[in-house]
Amino acid sequence: MGSFSMVHWLIVLVVVLLFFGRGKIPELMGDVAKGIKNFKKGMAEDESSDKAKTVEHKADEAK
Repeated sequence: MGSFSMVHWLIVLVVVLLFFGRGKIPELMGDVAKGIKNFKKGMAEDESSDKAKTVEHKADEAK
């Protein structure tokens, strides 16, 4: 069984190019990059809101 040879990868590449077209692949990669950036931004906002809640909670306990 083993791994794929270079011929197998070339066939896969040709099929992908036929299926998606030359222009569609960079567009898909751009969309993936935007999704990753938005995910990271959301995680950062979530962490900052969690820290703010912790600070508020500690301030309430001190009163």
